[in-house]
Amino acid sequence: MREYSRLLAVAVAVTLVAGCGKSTEDTGTESGTAPLPTAAMLGEQVVLTAEEYLAAAPYRDADRSRGERQAQICKACHSLGRDGPNMIGPALHGFFGREVGSRSGFEYSAVMRNANFVWTPEALNAWLAQPGRFLPGNRMTFAGVLKQGDRDDLIAYLLGATTDNED
Repeated sequence: MREYSRLLAVAVAVTLVAGCGKSTEDTGTESGTAPLPTAAMLGEQVVLTAEEYLAAAPYRDADRSRGERQAQICKACHSLGRDGPNMIGPALHGFFGREVGSRSGFEYSAVMRNANFVWTPEALNAWLAQPGRFLPGNRMTFAGVLKQGDRDDLIAYLLGATTDNED
């Protein structure tokens, strides 16, 4: 119980710190870039393997060690490893290529259960930029990762850390 309280305190602190940043636009994107899609705008998605995503831009050139450091924020609420437990958020191992809200044993909000998209780097990029804009009504209290390069590094790291075929 004490460990859970400590984890909860860390998650709250991280959320508060993350909320201190300010977005440059209402869309959660950097100035001068195209708006990111919402879940409703994704349309048909192409699902590739982690290796295929990592072999293509922008993930080919991403700094995975920076992404690993950024993933500490994710680890406050999610486990990443194989057979990791659901925590405040669902376990993330194997989530790329899965339907949203489909991890067994986790109680998703109605918004997540009723959403219709697959977790691809494109979807995760838009989610990480501003979760509340990407899927309004979701329960994740996270302000987002403002810089595109930071999101690219984090997604590249997660592609390796949450799949069995890490290179």
